[in-house]
Amino acid sequence: MDKDIKIIAYYLPQFHPFPENDEWWGKGFTEWINVGKSKPLYPGHKQPVVPGELGYYDLRIPQVREEQVRLAKAAGIHGFCYWHYWFNGHQLMNDIIDDVLASGTPDFPFCFGWANETWKKKMWNVDGTGDKILIEQTYNGEQDYRAHFDYVKKFFKDPRYIRVDNCPFFFIYRPLDFKDVKTFMALWNKWVKEEGIAEKVYFVANVIDEKDLDYTLSLGFSKAVIQLNYRFSDWSLFSRLLFKIERMIKIPMLVTYKDAVKRLFSKEIDMREDVIPTILPRWDHSPRSGIKNIVLHNSTSELFREHVKSVLNGVKQKQNKCIMLKSWNEWAEGNFMEPDYYNGDSYVRVLGEECRKL
Repeated sequence: MDKDIKIIAYYLPQFHPFPENDEWWGKGFTEWINVGKSKPLYPGHKQPVVPGELGYYDLRIPQVREEQVRLAKAAGIHGFCYWHYWFNGHQLMNDIIDDVLASGTPDFPFCFGWANETWKKKMWNVDGTGDKILIEQTYNGEQDYRAHFDYVKKFFKDPRYIRVDNCPFFFIYRPLDFKDVKTFMALWNKWVKEEGIAEKVYFVANVIDEKDLDYTLSLGFSKAVIQLNYRFSDWSLFSRLLFKIERMIKIPMLVTYKDAVKRLFSKEIDMREDVIPTILPRWDHSPRSGIKNIVLHNSTSELFREHVKSVLNGVKQKQNKCIMLKSWNEWAEGNFMEPDYYNGDSYVRVLGEECRKL
């Protein structure tokens, strides 16, 4: 494999109990509860999904994390982007990455993706009606930014932390919700240089709507990633009508994976040097949101292979050879690479095979 290509997989550290989940959802709640209670919503809907060789794991167990890394390496993945949660000094789910830092294991590259959004008990209505705030994302000025930096800099200094152009990679999920993000990044760039860690932070923005791409980059981000949800369907008049019909008969919006993969890599957008493309193995959010979501129907590892080929072939031609993989273990979004009962490790094998051809 071309050593310059870096496939970085989003990693959800939610699969262990923690106090806030106990309070909000009941003692011992983890994402496995949503996964296990899911029901098929239409004929041929493969729910619930069932984990394969890793089982219903608990991420507090170091051996589980080592097994994940073994599989990720077999898939040709460079490292994990751990979802990171910071609410004015209050953190969620940081126990796992704290242990990874303190123990020095697994010996596998990692970085942070700041999921900077308010946590809600969602009703999944388009307009947000009925949602209840559980913990609010706020931005509280330089003192908060410094405290946040002082926590993260310990990880930046770790030799496993992912760097691009010798700068630590830091992903921000909702950049346009953060009105002071330009100041935040300028301060972090100043502090990371003063600490002798790097010349700057390699800030990467998630962009929900492609029309916001250039403006988002102008705020000072090194690169951007396009959120692929809006590429799932062509949103033609026929698609919109079909969506309304599906809602009326109480099933999710269905888009075949075979059709969707034709739109997941955009030569116009993803070949830009300031854009990092994304590989998407599958998507089915129904364990969390029921019928109020889009399902990429009939994903298979061989269709995934064609998608992987198109992204890898495109990135080979670029100077910027980073790729995001969405995701390693978002089981309740039906968005995962880990082995499952029905497909085994076929997605891992396919990605690994294609990477080794480079």
